[in-house]
Amino acid sequence: MNANESNGLLNNWLELANLQAKISQRLEQALDEEARLSLNEFYVLHFLSLNEEKKLRLQQLQERVGLSQSAMSRLVLRMEAPKCGALRRHICEDDRRGIYTEMTALGEDKLKRGTEAVKNVLQSLSAPGELPPELNAFLVRAASIVE
Repeated sequence: MNANESNGLLNNWLELANLQAKISQRLEQALDEEARLSLNEFYVLHFLSLNEEKKLRLQQLQERVGLSQSAMSRLVLRMEAPKCGALRRHICEDDRRGIYTEMTALGEDKLKRGTEAVKNVLQSLSAPGELPPELNAFLVRAASIVE
């Protein structure tokens, strides 16, 4: 690979990373305004909603959201606190070391409002000039999945 190809790959990667950061920032703002959620809090509620019982082990959430164990524990504690009330924690009956986190009715309401906010942001990104054309199709598919 020559220097021009290498620089092209790096420039493409940096452009993609910058675009992802901008989209995340827009999602954070919309989630805060519409549902009083951070992006990571939304991810926690979303992954819980994919489970029929609306609960997962803390370690499973950690892997899906991509946070360290300590960061996930702090996040879940904040979401369990009376000020938020979106989650409830349970100790696993089979394995006392395991901790389950379950979404509450308030969490379901926050997720519903958050999902609408995310969908609106993703759909707005498909407007002409918002994104490079090759990413528009991808985001249109992503917005339809969020519905």
